[in-house]
Amino acid sequence: MQRIDGLLRSAIDQYQMIADGDRVAVGVSGGKDSVVLLTSLARLRDYLPQRFELVALTMDPCFGGECTDYTPIARLCGELGVEYVLKRTKLGQIVFEERKEQNPCSLCAKLRRGILHNMAKEAGCNRLALGHHFDDAAETFLMNLLCGGKIGCFSPVTWLDRKELFLIRPMIFVEERLVRSAAKREALPIVKSKCPVDGNTKRQEIKDLLWHLEKDYDRLRIKIVGAMQRAGIDGW
Repeated sequence: MQRIDGLLRSAIDQYQMIADGDRVAVGVSGGKDSVVLLTSLARLRDYLPQRFELVALTMDPCFGGECTDYTPIARLCGELGVEYVLKRTKLGQIVFEERKEQNPCSLCAKLRRGILHNMAKEAGCNRLALGHHFDDAAETFLMNLLCGGKIGCFSPVTWLDRKELFLIRPMIFVEERLVRSAAKREALPIVKSKCPVDGNTKRQEIKDLLWHLEKDYDRLRIKIVGAMQRAGIDGW
């Protein structure tokens, strides 16, 4: 985890993601990315010069009308000394039963973001940390280009005027292979998603495409993210 801690610290410092006195919410879905993010931020409380508080937030979509068991996440938060908030929702029902969206991921992501933003404000937080990592950035850039015909990516830091909330992505320098390795090595609790289309999404297609492209174009993900930084795209 030390390498991941160092990469998070670099991102936090470079993009001024956390300030003294902040109360930072961490969106925790139960997947490896968000669990590693939570664990690393909890560790960094003792090392960063900024004094800040952490609150872990989980939004249960209740896919198939069933509540997910997040007991392992609650237990981890107890071990880390982090406040934990779990909210059950009808998101799964709305997306897959009421709306019956042909492209459910877009609507689900939009609703999920709104719920998390509200949860962060209700918890008294001024920043919300999300678990997007280095690979996500390259994939998002390529997906925007190929599917939307536009140049762009999520930003390391985003200010939401209407919510008076900063979105921060401290893991943007961390490659997915490091996240996967850390989760396994530290035996972190992972709660598997019950999403009906998990692993069968446009993002997964782009992930697979990048993997194949890197066989011929070495370090393509690094080149994509480097190009975004040099061009200053979306705050990079």
